[in-house]
Amino acid sequence: MADQPGWIKLVQGPDGAELRAGGAWIVEHAAALDRLIAETAKAAPPKALDLAEVTLLDSAGAWLLARATSQGEAGAVPWLNLAAEFQPLAERVLAAGPKVTPERPRPRTFVDWVADVGEGAEEVFSETLDLVAFFGEFVLALGRVILRPRRFRWKPLLVHIEQTGINALPIVGLISFLVGVVLAYQGADQLRRFGAQIFTVNMVGVSVLREMGILLTAIVVAGRSGSAFTAQIGTMQVSEEVDALRTMGLDPMEVLAIPRVAALVISLPLLTFFADLMGLLGGGVMCVLLVDITFSQYLGLLNNAVTATHFWVGMVKAPVFAILIALVGCFEGLRVSGSAESVGKMTTRSVVEGIFLVIIFDALFSVLFSILSI
Repeated sequence: MADQPGWIKLVQGPDGAELRAGGAWIVEHAAALDRLIAETAKAAPPKALDLAEVTLLDSAGAWLLARATSQGEAGAVPWLNLAAEFQPLAERVLAAGPKVTPERPRPRTFVDWVADVGEGAEEVFSETLDLVAFFGEFVLALGRVILRPRRFRWKPLLVHIEQTGINALPIVGLISFLVGVVLAYQGADQLRRFGAQIFTVNMVGVSVLREMGILLTAIVVAGRSGSAFTAQIGTMQVSEEVDALRTMGLDPMEVLAIPRVAALVISLPLLTFFADLMGLLGGGVMCVLLVDITFSQYLGLLNNAVTATHFWVGMVKAPVFAILIALVGCFEGLRVSGSAESVGKMTTRSVVEGIFLVIIFDALFSVLFSILSI
C-alpha cells in the first residue's frame, strides 16, 4: 500500500467541495500527480484538503499539494488529517511557497504617459535616422549603376512599370473622377449663395491640377504599390532569398530597390497626368449639370482659369512623392525579420509612413510655392 501512486479527487461534503488525497506523493509520481492536479483545478475551489490516506510524502509531493491548494496565498485551503510524521515537512513547504499572488496592474500616472511619449519620440527619431541612412545607401548604389549601366536591370523595371502604372489606371481614374464630381458639387452649392457659380470651374481646375490630382494619386499608390514592395521584399527576407542574393555577390539595393524606385518615378507622373484629366472630366460633368453651361463652354472657362504653371506645380511633386513611397516600401521590406507576422506589420507601417511623408512634403511644397509666389 505504501508504494501505491498518489491520487487526488474532489468530493462533495456537507460543507461544500473537499479535496481528498492519498497514496505516495513522492517525486517518482510527480508527472502523473501534476496532471491530476491540473484536472481538479478546473473545478470549483475546495473548502479543505483531507490527507488522511497519504502514505508517503516528500518535498516534491508536498510542493504539488501546496500548489493545488494555494488560492491567492499559500495555505489558503487548510490541510486536514495529515500524519504527524509529515507535519514538519508540510509546514516548511507551505512557508516557502508556492505563492500564487494575482498581479494587480499599477495605476498609470502622468509620468508613465510622459515615458510613453518619450519612447515613441525616440522610436520615430531612430527610424528617421535609419531611413536617411537607407537613402544614402540607395544614392551610392544608384551612383554605381550610373557609372556601370550594364548593372541596371531593365526587365524588372518594365515589370514594375506595368504593376505600378498600367494596372493602377482604373482605380486612380475612378477616384479622381469622383473627387472632381464632389469638388464641383460642393463648390457650386457654396458659390450659389453669392451668385458666383461660374467660378466653380476655376475652383475645380486649380484644385485638381495643383493639389488633388497628385495628392490622391500618391496616396493610392502608397497604399497599393508601396505596400506591395514591402510585402514582396519582406517575403523574400522570410524565405532567405535576400541572404542568397548577398551570398552570390549581388547587392539587394541594386537588384530590388533601384528597379522599383525607377519604375515608380516613371509611373507616378503619368498616373498624375491621367488623374488630372479624369478629375477635370468629373468636374466638367458636374458643372454642366449644375452650372447650366455646355461642355465646350466649360473647356473655354477652364482654359482661362488655369495656366501651365498650375499644371507643373502638381507634376513637379510626382517624382519626389514616387521616390518617397518606393524608398519607404523597400526600406520596410528589408527590415522584415523572419516571420509572416513581421511581413504584415512592416507592410502596414510602410503604408502609414508613405502617406505621412507624402502629406508632409506636400505641405512643404505648398509653403515653398507660396514663398516663391508660384
